[in-house]
This record gives sequence, structure tokens and C-alpha cells, in this order.
Amino acid sequence: MLRLLNIEYQKLRYNKSARVITLVYFILITMIALIASIEFNFGDFSFRVADQGIFNFPFVWHFNTWMAAILKLFLAIVIVSMMANEYSHRTLKQNLIDGLSKKEFVLSKFLTIVAYAVVSTVFIFLVSLVLGLFFSDYNEIGIIFSDLEYIFAYFLKLVAFFSFCLFLGILVKRSAFALGFLLIWTIIENVIKGLLKWEFFRGTDVAENVTRFFPLESMQNLIIEPLTRFGAVQSAAAQLGEEFTKDYAVTPLNMLIASVWAFLFIYWSYLILKKRDL
Repeated sequence: MLRLLNIEYQKLRYNKSARVITLVYFILITMIALIASIEFNFGDFSFRVADQGIFNFPFVWHFNTWMAAILKLFLAIVIVSMMANEYSHRTLKQNLIDGLSKKEFVLSKFLTIVAYAVVSTVFIFLVSLVLGLFFSDYNEIGIIFSDLEYIFAYFLKLVAFFSFCLFLGILVKRSAFALGFLLIWTIIENVIKGLLKWEFFRGTDVAENVTRFFPLESMQNLIIEPLTRFGAVQSAAAQLGEEFTKDYAVTPLNMLIASVWAFLFIYWSYLILKKRDL
């Protein structure tokens, strides 16, 4: 496995665009934290987002992983372009000539995906921990390390999403087309969900129960948006007579569905390469 990872590292090492995009991704995550901790002054009124409780333990694990997951498209560009470069630079064919099997080739890409996900997960864990230690009103050990399932859900979400991107990159060979297909698929899932929810099964949970098995929807369901869980938002809603009844937990079923999709995308990627004349 180290040999396969080293092969991919050497390819990415000389890929300037991949390095830049990856760096931008981590900078943006850091910037979100910095902006939230800045105090804004409006005359006699001062305001700082961090003081509103978004970095309280254990809420910070939920909020930061959800925010960071929004930016995952940056790393998706790296994954898709990584596969497109294999075709345009003919390194895929050269690897096979040098003795790398197609199975090992796909495994090397999957290991790269896992490596990206691990680094990103460790980074968001450290950023969240530091922010929580600085701004949280609760610093008991039991509270600090509760709800860490959001960290693992974030890791799984990246692995599943990047596996989908790898599959698209292998399927269509061009990074622009692969990203376009990703956008189209996102629209298709949302249209189907909208039709089921508002047209065919209005007032029921059928739409959610069906679409939770869709690939992108299953990844999204790993980390439910945390904003309506925020105390200030719930208080404002209560004053308006509204109530949020969402289940914000990371459920085993959602994790299983996303894991199955990740496996299928990697397996389908191998089948495509196995049958394709390179």
C-alpha cells in the first residue's frame, strides 16, 4: 500500500494546480474560524459570532464539520483532475505497462482519497478543538469529547463523495465533463426529491425515506445542517410559534448507506477500467 501511495504522491507532487487548490481548501476552513472570532464594532455596539455559542462544546463538532463539508468541492476538483490527467498525460497506460495492475491502479486512487479524507478530518478536528477550548462555555472533558461521531461522519462523507468523483473521472475522462455531470446529478436528485415531497407524497415522509438512498442525499444526511439546532434560532422560532423536529444525530443507517455507495463507486471504477481498452 505504501508503494501505491508513493506513486500517487509523486504524481501530485508535481501537479501545481492540485497543490494550490488543496491549500486554498485548508485556508478557507481556517478563514471561517478567524472571521467568526473577529469582533465587529458598530458605534457603541460590538458583535462577535464566536460569542453566540457556535463554538461551544459539543456543538462545535457539528457546526464545523458541516461548514467544512460545504467546501469539499475544492478537493473534488483535485480528485477529478487527478484522474483526467491520467488519460491526458498517458500515465495510466504507462503505469500498466510498468506492471501495475488495473486493480492496483484503482486501489492507489482509493488510498489517495482516504489520505485526503484523513488529513482533512484531522485538520478540522484540531481547528474545532482549538476554537472550542478558546470560546466554549463548557470545558469539562466529558462534554468536550462528546458528539465526536460528527468527525467520523465527516471522514465518511469525504470518502464517499471523493469515490463518486473518482468514478465520474474514470467514466467520462475529462475533468470539466465530470464536474458538469456531478452538477447535473445534484439537480436530478433535488428535482426528484421535490416532486416526491411536494407533488406525489405531500405531507408524508415518503420523499425522505426514498431519497435517503440516493448517493448524494445519503452523503448529505450524514451531517444534518446544525443552524436550526442552535439555541438562538430555536428561541426565535419558538416566539413565532414554530418548532424544529429534526433528528440531528449521525445514524448507523445513514452511515451504512454512504459506505455502500463508496464501495460501489470504487468497484464500478474498477469494472470500467477492466473492460475499457486503454
